[in-house]
Amino acid sequence: MASHIVGYPRMGPKRELKFALESFWDGKSSAEDLQKVAADLRSSIWKQMAAAGIKYIPSNTFAYYDQVLDTTAMLGAVPPRYGWNGGEIGFDVYFSMARGNASCPAMEMTKWFDTNYHYIVPELGPDVNFSYASHKAVTEYKEAKAAAALRGSEHRRATTVSARLDAQQKKLNLPVLPTTTIGSFPQTMELRRVRREYKAKKISEEEYVKAIKEEINKVVKLQEELDIDVLVHGEPERNDMVEYFGEQLSGFAFTVNGWVQSYGSRCVKPPIIYGDVSRPKPMTVFWSTMAQSMTARPMKGMLTGPVTILNWSFVRNDQPRFETCYQIALAIKDEVEDLEKAGINVIQIDEAALREGLPLRKSEQSFYLDWAVHSFRITNCGVKDTCQIHTHMCYSHFNDIIHSIIDMDADVITIENSRSDEKLLSVFREGVKYGAGIGPGVYDIHSPRIPSTEEIADRITKMLAVLETNILWVNPDCGLKTRKYTEVKPALKNMVAAAKLLRTQLASAK
Repeated sequence: MASHIVGYPRMGPKRELKFALESFWDGKSSAEDLQKVAADLRSSIWKQMAAAGIKYIPSNTFAYYDQVLDTTAMLGAVPPRYGWNGGEIGFDVYFSMARGNASCPAMEMTKWFDTNYHYIVPELGPDVNFSYASHKAVTEYKEAKAAAALRGSEHRRATTVSARLDAQQKKLNLPVLPTTTIGSFPQTMELRRVRREYKAKKISEEEYVKAIKEEINKVVKLQEELDIDVLVHGEPERNDMVEYFGEQLSGFAFTVNGWVQSYGSRCVKPPIIYGDVSRPKPMTVFWSTMAQSMTARPMKGMLTGPVTILNWSFVRNDQPRFETCYQIALAIKDEVEDLEKAGINVIQIDEAALREGLPLRKSEQSFYLDWAVHSFRITNCGVKDTCQIHTHMCYSHFNDIIHSIIDMDADVITIENSRSDEKLLSVFREGVKYGAGIGPGVYDIHSPRIPSTEEIADRITKMLAVLETNILWVNPDCGLKTRKYTEVKPALKNMVAAAKLLRTQLASAK
């Protein structure tokens, strides 16, 4: 027997909606604050229904004030006295109809049949012109569908990676052995000073944006001079690859001095995930589109993946880790799709920490890999074939999870290879077939040593012995944030020279 209900209490177990509404009406909180409380309540309601075993879970049972008023708004049946001139009905008109405002009274309110529930009575007459003026029902359906789909869909892109790579090549027109970097460029003392002073409100936002723009322009020009094929903006606005995103997502908190050693003298401040995660607004689109406007070459949008954000944070323990990871994945999915809409055709979603979250108990490893890989696929399942999705993984033992890496279904993966004595290549020698683009790092960025052109060319040659020419990328092992420009420039120059040398040799062989 299938179960279904048509409504559900929406105030919250502790009247969260009541207090959020009254705070908003009193001007003590913002519309975004109210929307966040509402979204959390809806998510909680759907989870409760699912946990209770309800098969057909309804959406649009939520209302900020009254469900009849919601229908009135959806149909655009707004009385002329409220001064509405079309467009999406927002809180100002909605709550004016419900509660009145300084210049006009509220609409009539009466009881719903023989209950004590009061609804807002529609005012229908010749002056009311119907129109589709509120997308709330559709928006909440999509929201509920996304939440439910996490349990019922694999979130795979519609076509195979080979078909996508063909479509991407037609759009990007990259050479054989395309070159790129992993994301960050050196963070100078001056750059850190600018960020520090902006955070302390010692410089204006205008001054901050100007300084960061100048740094991005410098990084873009350097890459063009080096003749790198797919560029990055250098991430000058970012402190840490997890902290930067956590500061812009709901549900995260940060310590002031909660430093944790990463390696050597490198420390990070892991965020604390205390609540449900969502993305209030775009996080990287402004900087990525700015960088793309500076060059005709492809510019990578740079994001940190959900599994890495989870594994490099202190995570709430009142729900399963995979639930939190799915929430982060949906937030990153929104960012990926906004980047694509803004014209960014190459997007990198780093999963540096996917392998390190693998449980020690073998009996638990399969379940972890299933939801971790699924979380990654959620982030990019909605983009077009022409949008090239990269991911980066660094310093771990990958050979035992190579099939899960393949199951991530990324278009291109860049991966640590040089310091591990090229152990990664052994898995391909053993017969594992990999059809997506792959960039095993050609030099170690965690060392100040500058590799020669010949050394890098030799590494590429070893890779070509086990990987197809048309899928191999040439890139460093990791981001360049911790290096100096005196090290980065010659190393990248030699890397590009090595790629060009091999292209010439391959062309001659044909």
